[in-house]
Amino acid sequence: MRVWGLTGSIGMGKSAVAAMLMRQGVPVFDADAEVHRLQGPGGALLSQIEARFPGTTGAQGVDRARLGAAVFAHPHERKALEAIVHPAVQRARAAFLRHNRARRVVVLDIPLLYETHADRWLAGVIVVSAPHWKQRKRVLTRPGMSPQKFARIRRLQTSDAEKCRRADIIIDTGGSFDRTRVQVRRLVACLNAKAGR
Repeated sequence: MRVWGLTGSIGMGKSAVAAMLMRQGVPVFDADAEVHRLQGPGGALLSQIEARFPGTTGAQGVDRARLGAAVFAHPHERKALEAIVHPAVQRARAAFLRHNRARRVVVLDIPLLYETHADRWLAGVIVVSAPHWKQRKRVLTRPGMSPQKFARIRRLQTSDAEKCRRADIIIDTGGSFDRTRVQVRRLVACLNAKAGR
């Protein structure tokens, strides 16, 4: 089995590319979706998060606005949250890999792939990228987003230019969905051919 990483900065279209990969029959582990499950209603991490950050959870799971306010601008608090979340996500990822061990190619959707140095143990990295103006336009349509919040998020992430420089494969989502789908179909054919050798 060849394990590839998929990453991209906020608003680049990574989730859309992940969905296209799954429609092409490639198993994709979505780290963000796993975090939402762990922090959602009845989530396995709620008690630990509430104990460390009182008042940030409730019947609907984590209150993202409150938790964000508690950790976003405080690196030591962010690290405390990561120490709760990352091991649980790693266990879920390991279970995903065991479940799909007979597959030739799997993809791990990892938003902070380079930030967590996951590229060191992957077969390769696929980066989803788009022009900055399109990224900004996409992100600012999201509920609760502001130019200031967008700028803060970008500062916490490895730059798009650096991700593209380090990528093995780049999917350009700056054009139409059809153009992106063509790129994804070619990518899957390429990955399957490499895994078949």
